[in-house]
Amino acid sequence: MPRFEYLLGDLRAERLHSMMDEQRAEELMRSYGEELIEQGLRRGREEGLARGRAEDVLRILTARGVHVDEASRQRILTCADVATLDRWFDRSLNAATLSDVLDDLAQ
Repeated sequence: MPRFEYLLGDLRAERLHSMMDEQRAEELMRSYGEELIEQGLRRGREEGLARGRAEDVLRILTARGVHVDEASRQRILTCADVATLDRWFDRSLNAATLSDVLDDLAQ
């Protein structure tokens, strides 16, 4: 029997163990909660970056006088892949047509 159990008695030792378990559980829950919050923030930043890049592509196309039909507009706005949006952004800078941006070109 550990010394503190002997000194405190069985009932107090049991309460101490229970409190320690609760404290560990709280610490685990807190760290898990913080991890979930960080994941949510990271996901929000990624979604915001994608949405902003999609809007940039549409704005450049509009400024260049390139017509964007509604289906293509939705394709651009719902794209969540930042690499694809970056590629479309780069292409939109010199695009004369929508296919110059959206069509998969041989890399």
